Amino acid sequence: MLGIWATPLEQGLAYAVLVLGVYLTFRILDYPDLTVDGSFPLGAAIAATAITRGIDPLVATLMGFLGGAIAGAFTGLLHTKLKISGLLAGILTMTGLYSVNLRVMGGRSNVPLLREDTLVTLAQARFGFAWGAIILFVAFVLLIKLLLDYFLHTEVGLALRACGDNEKMIRALGVDTDLYKIFGLALSNGLVGMAGSLIAQYQAFADVGMGIGTVVAGLASVILGEALLKPKTIMSATLSAIVGSILYRFTITLALRAGFAATDLRLVTAVLVIVALSVPKIKELPFFKKTVQEKESTQNKKVYNQQASVLMGSEKHASD
Repeated sequence: MLGIWATPLEQGLAYAVLVLGVYLTFRILDYPDLTVDGSFPLGAAIAATAITRGIDPLVATLMGFLGGAIAGAFTGLLHTKLKISGLLAGILTMTGLYSVNLRVMGGRSNVPLLREDTLVTLAQARFGFAWGAIILFVAFVLLIKLLLDYFLHTEVGLALRACGDNEKMIRALGVDTDLYKIFGLALSNGLVGMAGSLIAQYQAFADVGMGIGTVVAGLASVILGEALLKPKTIMSATLSAIVGSILYRFTITLALRAGFAATDLRLVTAVLVIVALSVPKIKELPFFKKTVQEKESTQNKKVYNQQASVLMGSEKHASD
């Protein structure tokens, strides 16, 4: 029934776990974390290697989460304890993870899963080939979204949000902001590592280079979702991240069907992010302000005329 749109929907749902992780650092912690490009393939490498060695796919997926969390915590330690700038700490961790990922995969750059039982193949066997992956990813995304919504409203979650909003204020209240940064980065990259595990099982292989450009795609999804839904609460913000992930994958599919080469997709992503970030500024230009004001004036006149006609009709009815 979904036809050609099944693949971008599946990918959008699978990558939504990664986008939620990027949302944590980008919006909650206000931290420019590039560890994502290394923790994503790390989660994939751990899961793929574990599955090929006979470990249960669900356990392998959780191992991917743990691997990503350790990578994120390491970035946090570099930043908070060694006082390395956040951007550079992420770059250093990402660079080191390339060699770590090769080690995890036994020196190979690619680990295939074609003949292995994965969460995706098990779901397809249970719910059918067409709907198996979609049902699996919907369940994962909904569970993670609900848990994340709940967590961000707890005392620890509120402190984490405050750490990103006003670090000096929350530190003055006696909160260990370094600890919360480390925890936030660990949680974020844990979700990214889990996403890598799911994607590896979805595409039936893990590759050492599959994380290139991941952080840009995650940011693009977050920004597109926010531009579309304009979230005001945490629950709507996490929902916008999920919607943005799906929308981004559909946009990539439309770009390919429009004739763009696969090598142009990075350029398409960059243009999408630029447009989404520029919309507020574009609306402030004199031409657009005038257009909006004219439109609002026309609507107000229309409403006024409707109200006047109703009032005149009621007065005529009363006089009769």
